[in-house]
Order: sequence, then structure tokens, then C-alpha cells
Amino acid sequence: MVAASARLWKTSPLTYIALVIGVLASIYPFYYMFVIATRSLDAINSVPPPITPGDAFGANFQRVLDNDAANFVKGIVNSVIVSTVVTVAVVLTGTLAGFAFAKLRFRGRGALLLLTIVTMMVPTQLGLIPLWGMMQELNWYDTLYAVTVPFLVSAFGVFMMRQYATQAVSDELIEAARVDGCSTLRIYWNVVLPALRPAAAVLGLLTFMDTWNQFLWPYAVLTNDNPTLQVSLAFLSYAYYTDYAQVFAATAVGTVPLLLVFVFFGRQIIGGIMEGAVKS
Repeated sequence: MVAASARLWKTSPLTYIALVIGVLASIYPFYYMFVIATRSLDAINSVPPPITPGDAFGANFQRVLDNDAANFVKGIVNSVIVSTVVTVAVVLTGTLAGFAFAKLRFRGRGALLLLTIVTMMVPTQLGLIPLWGMMQELNWYDTLYAVTVPFLVSAFGVFMMRQYATQAVSDELIEAARVDGCSTLRIYWNVVLPALRPAAAVLGLLTFMDTWNQFLWPYAVLTNDNPTLQVSLAFLSYAYYTDYAQVFAATAVGTVPLLLVFVFFGRQIIGGIMEGAVKS
């Protein structure tokens, strides 16, 4: 039995080759984006295509900053604000509701959870026009409220935290906290939230990336006077002419915050897993 298990987990050279190919295939688009961002515009159509960075990144990015139609700096700032607010709200509401659905007993719990899951089955595009009308009625068109408030709660986040809390938080731990005189909110803050840290970090990472990359809804309710990053990038392209060196330079800069967030949440995920392993 031990020998069979050892053979099962033994890696072959083909495994490493497949992993290397997968990594290279994943990294190459980002590398090529960086190469074009540092080259002049005529390098895009050159044969063979360039594979080494150039020295034109400064000039390309300066054209981005000089492009008043794109409003790139404001787009970056707005994306940071919107993504941060939405991520914090989704993690807090997701962990709160997930804890309630997993560990608290109240009437209608099953029906509310089922209703939450059903909302995940409705395509976002179906609510686009009614939601756009609501933004007009609330005078939120071309404001950050329009791209923030509708996304402060995530059904996926609630369901994910509920599933994780069911396994990660024991009933005995909650009962012990109640015996010590803790209120429900204090149990959530001091007992449940630390236990949910790895899953909350994953949810935060996914939410930040999704919000940062949203294009359709921000493009529908924002203008180039108050854009997010993706809307700003759209205004760098023109109907008959696109400066791809400029677009790739802006895209490369817009990718940096995502990498920083990934590093931050990655540490939180690993730290939470290690902390849980030590406690267990």
C-alpha cells in the first residue's frame, strides 16, 4: 500500500516538462506586452517579432499621459478606490453572512441561502439596462457610486464563506466563546474571522481582480472625464488608428497594482494556512 502511494505521488520528467510549458505559455503574453511597451510602433509589424525589450517605454508612456481623452492617471486612481472599497465590503459581508448561514440557527435560513444561490444563476447582462436606469434615477451616472454600490455584496462570496465556515469553525469553539460571555459580533470578530482568513484572502484576491478588470458596466455608466482604468484604456484606441505601443505601455502600468495585490493576498493565504496547521 505504501509503495503504491509512493508511485502515485512520484513525479516523472514529463510532469516537469508539462509544467514548464504551461508556465511559459502563461507568462509569454505578459512578456510580449512588456516588450511592445518598450518598443516603437513599427516594431509590432516587424518580422520576426521582437523578443527583447527596447528603450522607448518612457516615450510611449508619456504619450499616454499626454492623451487627454484617456485621462489615464484618474482612471488608475478611480480603479484603486473602487476595487479597494468593493473588496473590503465583499469580504466583510461575505464572512458575516457566511458565518450566519453556517453556524447560526434562525427561521428561513435554508430559504435565504437558496435565494442567494439562485441569484448566482442570473446572468449579469440581464440586469444591465434596469440597473442603468436606476443609476439615472439616482443621479449616479458618471460617478463612482454607480460602479461601487451595486457590487458591495457578492452572492458567490457569501456561498464560498458559508462552505468554508462549515468546516473551519467548530461548533464547540463557538459554544466556548458564548460561555465566556462573548456576543455574536465578538465571536465573529475574534473567533470566526481569524479562522476564515485563508478563504477570505482568496475571496479578496478574486474580488479585487474581477473589479479591477470590469469593463462593460463601467463603460456604460462612466465617461472619459471620470473613468476607471479599463474605460481609460478603451479611449486609447481610435476607430481607424490605434497606437499599440501606447496601449501596451498603459496596460503594463495598469497590471502592476494587480501584481502587488496578488503578492499581498498570497502572503495572507499562506500565512492563514500555516497558522491553521499549527493550531490543528
